[in-house]
Amino acid sequence: MFDLANSYLKGEGTAKNLEKAFYWYQKAAENGVKRATFDLARSYINGEGTEINLEKAFYWYQRAAENGYGDAMYNLAICYKNGEGTEKNSEKEFYWYQKAVENGCSEVIFDLAACYMNGNGTKKNLKKAFYLYQRAAENGNEKAMFNLAICYINEEGIEKNLEKAFYWFQRAAENGYKNAMLDLAICHRNGNGTEKNLEKAFYWCEKAAENGVARAMFYLAICYENGEGTEKNFEKSFYWRQKAAAESNEENFNSEVKLCNECKKPYISYQWCNQCNAVRFQQDSSKWTSKNEFIDSFIKEAQLNAKNSYEVIEWIPYNKLSNINEYDKGGFGKIYKAIWLDGPIYNWNFDKQEWNRQPDYEVILKSLDNSSGLNNKLLNEIILGLKVIHESDLTHGDFHDGNILMSESYNELFIIDLGLCRPTSDLQDSDNNDEIYGVLPYIAPEILRRDPYTRASDIYSFAMIMWEFTSGIPPFSHEPNNQLLFLDVCEGKRPEIIKNTPICYINLMKKCWDSEPSNRPTIAMLEYIISKWIGCINKYYEINRDGNYIFEIPNIDYQLKNDMFEFVEASEALEQVNTSMIQSYPQTYFYTSRILPGILVQENSECLECKIED
Repeated sequence: MFDLANSYLKGEGTAKNLEKAFYWYQKAAENGVKRATFDLARSYINGEGTEINLEKAFYWYQRAAENGYGDAMYNLAICYKNGEGTEKNSEKEFYWYQKAVENGCSEVIFDLAACYMNGNGTKKNLKKAFYLYQRAAENGNEKAMFNLAICYINEEGIEKNLEKAFYWFQRAAENGYKNAMLDLAICHRNGNGTEKNLEKAFYWCEKAAENGVARAMFYLAICYENGEGTEKNFEKSFYWRQKAAAESNEENFNSEVKLCNECKKPYISYQWCNQCNAVRFQQDSSKWTSKNEFIDSFIKEAQLNAKNSYEVIEWIPYNKLSNINEYDKGGFGKIYKAIWLDGPIYNWNFDKQEWNRQPDYEVILKSLDNSSGLNNKLLNEIILGLKVIHESDLTHGDFHDGNILMSESYNELFIIDLGLCRPTSDLQDSDNNDEIYGVLPYIAPEILRRDPYTRASDIYSFAMIMWEFTSGIPPFSHEPNNQLLFLDVCEGKRPEIIKNTPICYINLMKKCWDSEPSNRPTIAMLEYIISKWIGCINKYYEINRDGNYIFEIPNIDYQLKNDMFEFVEASEALEQVNTSMIQSYPQTYFYTSRILPGILVQENSECLECKIED
């Protein structure tokens, strides 16, 4: 019975069928199969083959735990911790952690140590916490290695020993624990537990920064600025200060916070006082103009609201650029690379009473040739870029993959070609309905019907980019982008869903490309949903780093949990999708926006009365 349930669950030797898998797990559990009781509980908690039922999940976890199944003991402890199917009870949580460890579940040793360290469900006992952290660390738990090092530094349960602290920081860092990388860098820099070595300090600081540790980004900027462990590089120092500033909302920078020299209020970001800088930008506003009232207003508003140097937008006169070379070409203009002589703003120099800048800043952008290498993080960055435009009450007007650019080092993303970017009020009032501009597969059907362009039209274009993330190719690349496709899109045609795409992702994508603009989500909704997915998936892989994938993420709602498992199950299958045999037609307009020729659509039609001109 149990083997049959597994076959239905995995689709081995038969079609995958979660309902039948649940049925046979239930039969096996009722007949006393220990592992089946655990899998039955998991089915109830994840809603696999049955409705989610936390009380029944708790019941079967308890049955499995009482029958000596170690993994069930751990999950039962989690139920008591989070109050899932039962009331929260820290004493019982501690009890089942302890039972799981006694039954050989080495992965749970860390959780038991944390209970002793924090006095959760038992009396605080630093010596027992240290002993258990040591056991977990010796079993390969990176977080335990890190906590063990902290114990040696803070004399928690053991005498202070900087050499051993350094050893365990090093072990944790070499095993990929990002927070340990920064502490290891600090040990090398200060000579704590090892000889002082600025090169190694720089190496581990860089590793931590590349893994997203915001404080490490700040220290790395200092290394580049002062030439500590590496050659001085003000461009890289500027870049990492920008990254640190961008991450400062999510990380605690209290130890670096200083007061503004003028208003004596705390900086809101690294050496950035919004109040004083806003006054400086206002004073400087008379020194430049784009000779376009709309553009000037947009730049000034961005400057006044900038929370750090990374958010500052400036008008760059042509005579402030050198070594200008054509880089790429689109239907409405060209892309160049050049040297910006003044360079971007760094911070304010109180002594000279002028902006500190990074001079001779090389502006090099590289377009994406293929989206198959993109990941969820970049998808979220695209959303954040579009969000800036929409929150300024603007629409992009020509949003497609060719207008998403990356820096030469692939660590910054830009949304460019704002030639059609307009305030939403201007677009609603526009009476130029005779021409349609853009890249056909990315143009929303209401635009093809000559309705006004809205922010929802950008969301439709974003849906096409979402589809590229699952396919690795632009939409409709297997057919000519001509009048027939124009009509098909108006009548509801969309790219074919790629096999094994997560259902939750498909549902969101379909909402974004809905024919009715009012049914599409806003950019704020998209940011919330996708950032939740990314955070949950990253956490899942972190706590299941041993590859067994038996531990569940605490304190998340059940819908988010189901979405996460859809991504986990789809990940490997999607990586195997082969698009190498798909051929693009020469008529396609990918990466180039144009006036779409030869198509007339009667106003207020649903594209059922379209006329194709000869």
